[in-house]
Amino acid sequence: MDYDNKLRGALFKNDKGDNPKRPDYKGSFTDSLGNEFWVSSWLKQTKDGKKFLSLSMEPKEAKAPHSAPVQDDTSDDLPF
Repeated sequence: MDYDNKLRGALFKNDKGDNPKRPDYKGSFTDSLGNEFWVSSWLKQTKDGKKFLSLSMEPKEAKAPHSAPVQDDTSDDLPF
């Protein structure tokens, strides 16, 4: 029997190193259609002292880790 990962995800404590802007937690999430997302989370505090998590999600295919940007050389704008 296969395990259905849809509508599930996980966050793991992130090593912030020397960059305080890095997320406190990182992980992934799969939506109901099977699309996968990278999830980042920061521990924050409201002005009245209530703690909360701020989340950001980005499609996994939108950002391949450790890859160089792809250049589009198919432009018809030639300099001659």
